[in-house]
Amino acid sequence: MHKSINLPILYFGTPVILISTLNEDGSTNIAPSSSIWWLGKSCMIGLDGSSKTTENLKRTRECVLNLASADMVEFVDRIANTTGSKSPPLHKKTLGYRYVPNKAEEAQLTTQSSLKVNSPRITECQIQLEASVDKIHAFSDAPIPMFAFELKIRHSHIEESLLMGDKKQYVDPDKWHPLIMSFRKFYTTNNYIHPSRLEKAPIEAYRIRSSKGITGKTVNAIISRLYKKYRQ
Repeated sequence: MHKSINLPILYFGTPVILISTLNEDGSTNIAPSSSIWWLGKSCMIGLDGSSKTTENLKRTRECVLNLASADMVEFVDRIANTTGSKSPPLHKKTLGYRYVPNKAEEAQLTTQSSLKVNSPRITECQIQLEASVDKIHAFSDAPIPMFAFELKIRHSHIEESLLMGDKKQYVDPDKWHPLIMSFRKFYTTNNYIHPSRLEKAPIEAYRIRSSKGITGKTVNAIISRLYKKYRQ
């Protein structure tokens, strides 16, 4: 039997990312977030309008999405209630947030240079995605401003031990165990419970579907050939 209730938050379970951006003085800000979803070569992230990350993204139009694995939970938790804003807004103070100027030091993480953006990558993260801001959308009618950032992934860095295939071009889901936040608690994905019908389709079809400069008719023709090849 279902019960109608008014949930205070809707964190049903999403991966945790560490968003690295550059502050005005060139220092690095790192923000944990679990409001993210993916489609093709793009993703959307949702952020509090008062956050330092929001401020940095609007100014620099770039970041790195560092995906946290299950074994990074202690690093992430060290900065879970911190902010890069010198004067945290009242709603964050109420939630116990405190100003930390050096998030990498606080979390005991290190950084390394990126290739396509100025924001640094987090060395300890097995998956690092360099991204640029494509569009910014005002989000939610809540009294606290929120924004959704549409990001284009410009370059991907994957720990080689996670890759599979002859040319090491695909992430092995049996080896990649993302840190998951569900209703403010940390979980992960360790158990493979059931095959998906989506697995029957050739994974290369997704690469072609996301490519620019070709028509939808051409994409459909290529995908059709791939399906026939992989079904043989």
